[in-house]
Amino acid sequence: MHIVVTGGAGFIGGYLCRRLLHDGHRITAIDNFDPFYPRAIKEEGIEDLSAQAFTLIETDICNTDTVLQALHGRSVDAIVHLAAKAGVRPSIEAPMAYEQTNVGGTQSMLEVAQQLDVNTFIYGSSSSVYGNNDKVPFAETDPVRHPISPYAATKRSGELLAHTFHHLYDMTVHCLRFFTVYGPRQRPDLAIHKFARQLLTDQPITMYGDGTSRRDYTYVADIVDGIVRSLHRVRGLDTPEYEIINLGGSETTQLKDLISGIAEAMEVTPDIKQLPEQPGDVERTYADISKAKRLLGWAPETSIDEGLQRFAEWVRAYYADRPVLEVS
Repeated sequence: MHIVVTGGAGFIGGYLCRRLLHDGHRITAIDNFDPFYPRAIKEEGIEDLSAQAFTLIETDICNTDTVLQALHGRSVDAIVHLAAKAGVRPSIEAPMAYEQTNVGGTQSMLEVAQQLDVNTFIYGSSSSVYGNNDKVPFAETDPVRHPISPYAATKRSGELLAHTFHHLYDMTVHCLRFFTVYGPRQRPDLAIHKFARQLLTDQPITMYGDGTSRRDYTYVADIVDGIVRSLHRVRGLDTPEYEIINLGGSETTQLKDLISGIAEAMEVTPDIKQLPEQPGDVERTYADISKAKRLLGWAPETSIDEGLQRFAEWVRAYYADRPVLEVS
């Protein structure tokens, strides 16, 4: 198969490209190297990928004509759309930029799929669409009418746009709702990576709220496996389908326990500085993964303790010979 991966140089995208190449597919990655975090981190994630079966196109997904020109003459079997402006808190500061990239970019890639007659579209959505859902665990049938950040609203908008193209053009669409993905090469703005850098530099860990908020953390290799299983399911379908599927660890960890866990894995005693809760942060996330088990045969394999240990080993090695990124 020839698979286009948008955001292919990003955290999840880089791992996905590597896995798909290993499985024997041809990959075209599209990434604009948004300066949200250093370009070098993305480049390191894909620098050794085989030039024979891997092509990188550096462009903006919102430029539909440019993407179409870049893919001209290449038969594409599936698009995995992971590219997006990331982060809940930054989306509150720049909502228009998030709407333009996350909604406009998704619309653009759906148009690319339609014009190139690509019948498989996998969309990387987010657990943030559930907002402060009272019912746990979160199931795909729960109402998602009350997002509490612009980022969450753009991700839900992408799901709706994808449904429209499924309806109009008989595309098979899977919207995969990722629950707090972590692991080696994690984005520097995310909590586990920030905590690790604070521990490495003997800074206090900045904890927002009283530490009782809970998240469902999912190891990156498990997320990649879910995406691959989604692609496998699509290949065996006789008729187009539209599905929303949770991919999560299916267990929750309190913030204060997460801090203790990463500190223990790094063999450092944390000094915690408590700060006020941040707008846009949800109280908890918790994935019901019964649908993923039923449709994809998927379940996470990596426990939070095992995942934090792997991350700690990576972060110590990564910063052993380079400056530690400033924590902001």
